[in-house]
Amino acid sequence: MTGSADKPLVVLTTAPQPVERIFTGAALAALHERFSVVDLSGSDDPDRALQNLLPRAFAIVGQPELTRESAERATTLRALINVEGNFYANVDYPTLFRGGVHVLGCGPAYAQAVAEYALGLALDLARGISREDRAFRRGFERYLGAGNADAILLRHSNIGFLGYGNLGRALRPLLVPFSPMLRVYDPWLPAAVLGEADLRPASLEETLSASEFLFVLAAVTDANQHLLGPAQLDLIPLGARVVLVSRAAVVDYDALLDRVAAGRFLVGVDVWPDEPMPADHRARSLDGLVLSAHRAGGIPAAFQQIGDMVVDDLTLIKAGLPPVRNQAASRELVGRYRNRPAG
Repeated sequence: MTGSADKPLVVLTTAPQPVERIFTGAALAALHERFSVVDLSGSDDPDRALQNLLPRAFAIVGQPELTRESAERATTLRALINVEGNFYANVDYPTLFRGGVHVLGCGPAYAQAVAEYALGLALDLARGISREDRAFRRGFERYLGAGNADAILLRHSNIGFLGYGNLGRALRPLLVPFSPMLRVYDPWLPAAVLGEADLRPASLEETLSASEFLFVLAAVTDANQHLLGPAQLDLIPLGARVVLVSRAAVVDYDALLDRVAAGRFLVGVDVWPDEPMPADHRARSLDGLVLSAHRAGGIPAAFQQIGDMVVDDLTLIKAGLPPVRNQAASRELVGRYRNRPAG
């Protein structure tokens, strides 16, 4: 397929996400109706096939490696849409921006699912739900107040956010009914932006030291890897609850697990430095942890929303309008992300 003015060429290279996971039948039909579509998932050599298609491609759905040379050959390209929710360092973004390409990511599709899961982890940590379930199954249940000695309320608590991007914006409305004091540390946002959202801008030190519940929601960048090291973790109050649902590299895991083992605070973890986690990893046997296998965002509703977002935004771009559903990469920031592809 070469594409035409009426049906520009869209290349699908969505691995590791299968096309049928992120596109409903209706969305895929709409894509084929409006565009010439080449799906490289069945190709024996998808990289070579993509290189052959680059000079004619209107859009690439996925995030294959695009060197400067490749990007310069993509003279008709108008959109690159990542379908994992990250902006990887495998693309020459400056060349794409100079060529007028919309660099988009599907992060907003995952945000609501992750936010609801983060709230669930916080409630579990506050009340020992999964811990007491495990005890009950082993025959060691504790009735009434006996199992609640360390239980705390989310209502009127001091809550801290590290980062206020897609995840923070999705989580905040879910916490409103609990009437918390909500502090936010996000060095990429002016204090006025947070203030207008009725949030309290705070330094990293204040956010950590004042939080009974701490939500780690930041993307990993060139500046915040191991943002939470030993000194920072020691600022978190005794008995606090920590929820980690963004990126593992933001936290020094050895230091984090040392403090969990010492009983300083409780932690819910959905992302890990190495996935899958080794079978003998000490986290598996530590009390004070709620463990989750990077599943907060990857639910069918989120996956299927991605396909709808792709179809809507490509239709707008084809009509000469700006995309509105996916997250647009900022040329000033996209090169600073240090995300890793999903396994």
